[in-house]
Amino acid sequence: MKWIFQKKWSVIGIAIFCSLLWGSAFPVLKVSYEELQMSPDDVIAKVVFAGIRFLLAGLLVLGFLLFIKPKRILVSKRSFLILLLLGVIQTALQYFFFYNGLAKVSGMQGAILSTVGTFFTVILAHYYYKNDRLTWKKSIGLLAGFSGIVVANWGQELKMSFQWDGEGYMILAGLTGAIATIMAKELANGIDPFAITGWQLSLGGLVMLIIGLPMMQTGSITFTPFGWGLLIYSAVLSAVAFGLWYSLLKYNHAGEITIYKFIVPVSGTILSAIFIPGEKLNLYILVAIGMVAIGIIVLNYRGKGNKANKAAERIAS
Repeated sequence: MKWIFQKKWSVIGIAIFCSLLWGSAFPVLKVSYEELQMSPDDVIAKVVFAGIRFLLAGLLVLGFLLFIKPKRILVSKRSFLILLLLGVIQTALQYFFFYNGLAKVSGMQGAILSTVGTFFTVILAHYYYKNDRLTWKKSIGLLAGFSGIVVANWGQELKMSFQWDGEGYMILAGLTGAIATIMAKELANGIDPFAITGWQLSLGGLVMLIIGLPMMQTGSITFTPFGWGLLIYSAVLSAVAFGLWYSLLKYNHAGEITIYKFIVPVSGTILSAIFIPGEKLNLYILVAIGMVAIGIIVLNYRGKGNKANKAAERIAS
């Protein structure tokens, strides 16, 4: 089966498919908030909702790993503590900011703001890895990406309105994710990628539920058949996208794959405009997703004659 993750056109197709799945998460979550009648200010309800999603997604990944490679699911005590730490930071903390931040911004804004994590990773790598310094090309990519984020959020209003629990939380989610990415590459080296994904999602989701359930008020979430369907879809998309993505990274250079992540903000904004009532594409959003896409492509593109930087390969996922 590994040839599927090595053939050029299947690799491209799978990378695009994963990006489309991640892009669909934005309208799905926004619609879920409405369907489940969660208040934008109800922080705990979103913690519980996210906890259910990621616990389920993690169990799906671990179940798949148990089916194909049972021995890989077992980890040492030290590895388990590392995975618990990643679960707290990469899942619980990151998605605490993400879920609550997304409730205060539009789906289109959220899709574009989510790309800030990619740019933060490049900046952090400059200080963490001696052989992955910022270059003029990376600086141009960062400038284009951050400019796109500014245009998407403040260009239309021509004023710097800013909500700490809205745009601020989305930016903090990106920063937390960037920190966790480098931590995962450094601390979890040698652990099966599926085991990393399954355990950190499961443990992070469990932490969110342990914290959130005792604090949640009755009636904070009103589950409906459609709401359950949206929740299950969210869990499945996480399990499938992460599983396929890590399989691609196993057999391909990270820089060659990560370039397709420019599709995430594009698909996220378009799908939000289609499925979220009241959201429509405008010139500012189109300019923003174009600039963000250019930024991501510039950061990840490498000419055929150049060798991929090893440090960049370690963090590009």
